[in-house]
Amino acid sequence: MMGKTDANFCGNLRLACSTRQSISELCRTIGINRQQFNRYINAGALPSAHNRLRIAGAFGLDPDDFDQPTGIFRRKLSAQRRPAADDGPLDDAFPGDLAELRPYLGFYQTWHVSPSWPGRIVCSCAHLKEKDGKVLVTSLEHIEDTEGGIVQRSRYVGLAAFRRQRIFLTELTRGTAPTFGQTILMPFAIHQRQYLRGLSMGVSWRDDNLPYATRTIWRYRGRDPDRRALISNCGAYPLASAALPPLVTAFLTEAQPVTLRS
Repeated sequence: MMGKTDANFCGNLRLACSTRQSISELCRTIGINRQQFNRYINAGALPSAHNRLRIAGAFGLDPDDFDQPTGIFRRKLSAQRRPAADDGPLDDAFPGDLAELRPYLGFYQTWHVSPSWPGRIVCSCAHLKEKDGKVLVTSLEHIEDTEGGIVQRSRYVGLAAFRRQRIFLTELTRGTAPTFGQTILMPFAIHQRQYLRGLSMGVSWRDDNLPYATRTIWRYRGRDPDRRALISNCGAYPLASAALPPLVTAFLTEAQPVTLRS
């Protein structure tokens, strides 16, 4: 028999869901099957402690809040939905569809053509990881130009979002004069699961801080790769370098997009 707190949970869950435009989108965000979620709403079953925590987190509440009487729960829910004085217009932009973004978590070797290194392709590495309901992105550039006597170490941190079948990355460089970088990536096609391709935008640090946009291509290296190898691959390579995968060179240098195959 369902107890009073159990009944409170179901009623409060229905109330919380009424504040969302789509229950289906909510289920995708928290990663719970819609049919199973319907059983929670209709008092057909109670979620496990793990799922209860995920549901509460989606509304910015504690799991125990859902056991409170409706009046108390309504006030807590309203307080969470009320914008804080310092809330900004992009506070709820990330991570978008978290369930769709999760398959892309992990490490990547990345390449792009940068105006800071004319005639070369810059190889970097990046990591997407989930934390507290957000997807964090960290990118590293390690470049040594022995001829020019330049050693560059750059680190970028930011957030990722999945919206309208695209991955959007907004990053900030670390250091005394940080700048923004933005990247839009096309997710894997059905027939290939290895490369992401897209467009990266930033500021050239060797060319009077001029903004630029360039193609970028990311190769998925899994969730636990050899990280030393990823970093050791970083650098600025000549276009004809044998160390560059032919597909990478073709995509970054061809005037027309190329077909990506795994």
